[in-house]
Amino acid sequence: MSTAQPSALEFRNAVEADVPELVALVESAYRGDASRAGWTTEADYLEGQRTDPDGVRAVINTPDSVLLVVERSGELVACCQLEHRGDHAYFGMFAVRPGLQGGGLGKEILAEAERRARETWGATEMRMTVVNVREELIAYYLRRGYRRTGEFSPFPYGDQRFGVPLRDDLAFELLVKPL
Repeated sequence: MSTAQPSALEFRNAVEADVPELVALVESAYRGDASRAGWTTEADYLEGQRTDPDGVRAVINTPDSVLLVVERSGELVACCQLEHRGDHAYFGMFAVRPGLQGGGLGKEILAEAERRARETWGATEMRMTVVNVREELIAYYLRRGYRRTGEFSPFPYGDQRFGVPLRDDLAFELLVKPL
């Protein structure tokens, strides 16, 4: 009995028509009960939205920025943002469909994002910010060569575009990796 290998991941730049499905993917990976099917949920720290159509559209339309759509057999399985910022690239809006998390997709997508940042922009470093209380997620990135910088930026309390905090100790920590 042979087991079918999953088909290869396909990467492409997001377009306007992808916005509704991308918003749904990002929301499902981070917020509400659906997000609890995966391990990247922020439902214990934040309620409300993670993004909205305007936020996704802004990433798609920002110069020197790309929102990568990741598909397998024509189905949207993940996305991530890459933005060229001088000598480095910023990595964000990373979402993998909750039911597919934990199977190695994220590692493969992150490696492809790093390769693209290096080859497309000549970036020498990848940077990202992670909510400071997300220890399991920070550990995931540390295992992939990122390091904690000890640099924090404030969480935008009061701006519901980023969600409704359930704690008063949230901040974003900068993680970096040389490329």
